[in-house]
Amino acid sequence: MQRFLCALSVYFFASVVSAAELEVIHGWLQLPEGEILGQVSGVSAGVHGDVWVFHRASRVWSPNPAKAGPIPDATVWRIDGATGRVLARWGAGTFLLPHGLFVDSRGHVWLTDVGRHQVFEYAEDGTLLRSWGVNKIGGNDSSHFNKPTDVAVLSDGSFYVSDGYVNSRVAKFSADGKYQFEWGRKGVGPGEFNTPHGITVDTAGRVYVADRENDRIQVFTSEGKFITQWKNPALGRPYGVRIGRDGLLYVADGGEQPKSPPERSKITVLNLQGEVVATFGRWGNYDGQFAVAHGVAVAPDGSIYVCDIFGQRVQKLRWAAKR
Repeated sequence: MQRFLCALSVYFFASVVSAAELEVIHGWLQLPEGEILGQVSGVSAGVHGDVWVFHRASRVWSPNPAKAGPIPDATVWRIDGATGRVLARWGAGTFLLPHGLFVDSRGHVWLTDVGRHQVFEYAEDGTLLRSWGVNKIGGNDSSHFNKPTDVAVLSDGSFYVSDGYVNSRVAKFSADGKYQFEWGRKGVGPGEFNTPHGITVDTAGRVYVADRENDRIQVFTSEGKFITQWKNPALGRPYGVRIGRDGLLYVADGGEQPKSPPERSKITVLNLQGEVVATFGRWGNYDGQFAVAHGVAVAPDGSIYVCDIFGQRVQKLRWAAKR
């Protein structure tokens, strides 16, 4: 009977997904008058129905942002998920080149700065709790990163860092912040990376890495053992990955594959067997379109948030039954 009920629930969920599609919530984000977002590199869903955004304000990508100094504006924004109203801002005069953002189950805000070569853990109010890496000094060992891209924090407080633009590895740290192990090197084979750009973990502990320049997602055990890879035209070039409470993997396609519009830059949804459930969007600057979809977040209520780094905005999506 238990097997029958499990099978029935799987069938029901599959039926619901097959009868649904994604749609954009028009006019969701309510920016303060006269203000715009800069290049939005990171987005994450908080624990209170809020949405967190990490953006570069007036800064754009630079190979050596340290020369320009810290960004003077507040680069971390907290937004009400329901109304799109900006609730709080902090981080002014701190970051060189914002990149990854993850909010853990305690509400702590994890950030990566590819200019500072560091990973940070903050309280919701912007109080720095811990940091890893050496400010402005890149390296490839247990105490250095080199342009780290993203963080995935587990329920026990341990975490993975995708590192990143130079090192092509994933590093694992314990809950008390100690380096444990790493895997990966530059290449195209199983377990190798060419810009591990996004990372997420499912409830079984499997690790999913957006291997951006290899146009694939790789799946590993919690110890870093290669399980499989997914390389599908529907994925394009994966930039960001997150798993929702629905057990689906949401992928932000940054849009560099294929190399010309309009069939580029979108959101692709997969089940954890690597099968495409849905795709949404295309290249463009209208609602529901993306210039470069850089990151994706899934809120507890199922709302989906996509940050568009060149479009300089965050869009809200949701599942809607087909009419």
